[in-house]
Amino acid sequence: MTHFGKPPPNPTGTNVDWSDPQLQSLLSKTEGWSLDNRGVFKPIECVIHVGWGASAGRSGTLVYSHESVMVVATPSVIPVGEQVRVDRVQAGAMRSTWGTIVEGREGRREHDRANGVHVYWIHAR
Repeated sequence: MTHFGKPPPNPTGTNVDWSDPQLQSLLSKTEGWSLDNRGVFKPIECVIHVGWGASAGRSGTLVYSHESVMVVATPSVIPVGEQVRVDRVQAGAMRSTWGTIVEGREGRREHDRANGVHVYWIHAR
């Protein structure tokens, strides 16, 4: 069915005027925000093994996990593209997840900066 002379109906039923001054004012307040998903997930101590054959691990904290994405914080520097294995105790048993570092950066929180913490996003397999 065509709608001559009218824009197509919005499937969600919500029309947003992105040029509305009130909306622009609200959006401008969020420009400096930087979210890393911490605070919505109970942190879990973990060991991060870098590379396929790594035997020694690096200490870290799993700060977020959902489906195939993990976020870990560690004082170690890990290059983007590196294969990692994240080991942690879950429900009384050791659980390991393999993945690839897809993004990393220095922590932005005061505690992170004071302790040289880096935050890494991992696509898990």
